[in-house]
Amino acid sequence: MTVTVVAGNPKPASRTLAAATLLAEKLAGREPGAGADHTIDLVELGPGLLGWGDESVAAAVRTVQASSVVVFASPTFKATYSGLLKLFLDQFAGGTGLQGVVAVPLMLGAGPAHALAPELTLRPVLSELGGTCAVPGLYLLDSTYATDPAVGRYAERWAPVVRALADLKP
Repeated sequence: MTVTVVAGNPKPASRTLAAATLLAEKLAGREPGAGADHTIDLVELGPGLLGWGDESVAAAVRTVQASSVVVFASPTFKATYSGLLKLFLDQFAGGTGLQGVVAVPLMLGAGPAHALAPELTLRPVLSELGGTCAVPGLYLLDSTYATDPAVGRYAERWAPVVRALADLKP
């Protein structure tokens, strides 16, 4: 199983990236600190995301498409995912761009008011791009994600589903 983290926070090495890595490790059954097979911190792609044909962006797209499982993570901005993540997702063909990828939506926010954001905003676009969104999105508070037992409970409940689906990827 190849696990990739895509973090759409405009701040490098963000809490969003750390939370996504933690979730990816737990879903894959890896030891803490083992990380994902691939990590894409979108802020590092910079202006290449604004157009078409940038080789770094194209390589990131290929990495995602070759992955079994991808945790797509974003901070919550105006009750939805970041524009940075939107720019990256625009690089994928509609309906087939994420075909064969188990897509796990993860969002962080300052308070519980936007707890449905992963389900209502991020999951639909991942599905529209052809991702297999068979598990619910996860919302975490950015101030407590590292110690929140919700991450472990989520992984305990959904890791078997994610792993079974990942095993179906040719």
